[in-house]
Amino acid sequence: MKKVFLVLGFLLAVVVVWQWRWVTYGYMQASGQLQVLWHARPVTEVLADPAVPDSVKNRLRLVQDIRRFAIDSLGLNDTENYQTFFDQKGKPILWVLTAAERYRLKAVEWSFPVIGSFTYIGYFDHERGEREEAEMRAKGYDTELGEVAAWSTLGYFHDPILSGMLTRNDGRLASLIIHEMTHSTLFVKDNHEFNENLANFVGDYGAVRFLVSRHGAGSPKVKEFEQGKAFSEAYIQHLNGGCRQLDGLYAGFRPEQSNAVKDSLKSELIRRIVRSTDTLYRRFPYVKPSKRFRERKLPNNAFFVGFATYNRRRNQFEDEFRGRFGSDFRRYMSYLKTKHPSL
Repeated sequence: MKKVFLVLGFLLAVVVVWQWRWVTYGYMQASGQLQVLWHARPVTEVLADPAVPDSVKNRLRLVQDIRRFAIDSLGLNDTENYQTFFDQKGKPILWVLTAAERYRLKAVEWSFPVIGSFTYIGYFDHERGEREEAEMRAKGYDTELGEVAAWSTLGYFHDPILSGMLTRNDGRLASLIIHEMTHSTLFVKDNHEFNENLANFVGDYGAVRFLVSRHGAGSPKVKEFEQGKAFSEAYIQHLNGGCRQLDGLYAGFRPEQSNAVKDSLKSELIRRIVRSTDTLYRRFPYVKPSKRFRERKLPNNAFFVGFATYNRRRNQFEDEFRGRFGSDFRRYMSYLKTKHPSL
């Protein structure tokens, strides 16, 4: 028996040394997640705290109403999510790294036990994320490291309301909460694009229904969200078209072309795609122009593959929902759950 334990101990030590990078990553992520959960306060406690501003309490009550609507009216899973509150103190707490091939819109994938493969990897430690990004760039990949507003633990933990969420207007807040609740209702292993496009569709659809139920179909709140949605749909269509243009450019690259020539052609096309977004703002004068690409370098393939992952198939769900299921949301979700077994 002692020999068995010695052998098992040796094998464990070998695995730890061999996979030390992932062992330390898992520890870092678990520590970060547990820190958030440990310092999150029950919403009921926050609402009873006289030191908490009424403005924050009102937003927390709104989240509770959104959560209840998503469960009762949309049929999303009733988990323990969004019943606690974590104050970020105005600071980001999680970053995600996306990487893509230099001359191809193909994302790098990271695989994890149980939950499968993802086209990004998260970091509670910003410095470690920056080191990983530098390593990926050194390998020749395009990269993007950015903050995230929310994430889902797929029901494994009780996801809190983050203080950063509360700065969104009512419609965008409802869309975000319902988006994340969709992940806890239906999440298909190794199909990140399906999961995110479905959650985006359900988030927007649910937000409109919530606002209509709360304020009425012709209310300013509904109009505000629908105007923003109209711009988002035009922006998505524009950038999806940009992705197709990049695909065409890369498919035409020849082996004899130098990287300098390829980089020049790539940058020229991306610059045109970015500049042409100005036409969208002329079509939607109520939308404030984004400074995202004016305050930093041009986006690269990592940005475009990340965008496509979240938005390429959104209209497919909308068309199927309205065409095949007559806008019967519960029947549509039941069909999706049957067709796509969830974790």
